[in-house]
Amino acid sequence: MLFAVPGAFTPGCTATHLPGFVVNSDKIKATGVDAIVCTAVNDAFVMDAWGKSQNAGEIIMAGDGNAEFAKAIGLELDLTERGLGVRSKRYAMIVNDGKVELLNIDTTGIDTSSAETILAAL
Repeated sequence: MLFAVPGAFTPGCTATHLPGFVVNSDKIKATGVDAIVCTAVNDAFVMDAWGKSQNAGEIIMAGDGNAEFAKAIGLELDLTERGLGVRSKRYAMIVNDGKVELLNIDTTGIDTSSAETILAAL
């Protein structure tokens, strides 16, 4: 399963989104999920530092430094007016054998992409 956040070390992502997956990683994997991947439009070094600061050892922290992945799947978020450049929308997806079975995109806050919502869907 893959989830995306607008940015590492940002308030909602650090206080709620990533910690939810850290706390629930064992439960999520117990449903048969092979890997939990977190992506953000940050470089690999920032993602590694953020993962370590959040004790996210069970989660693969994948940087999308140029937003190429976010753009390729149509989930980029233009925050240039706020000085943040192009980011990723906040979402979570369940992928099975290369096929997206569930895609939850949050429009405001952290709701449909939360670890608890994804766990309930599994």
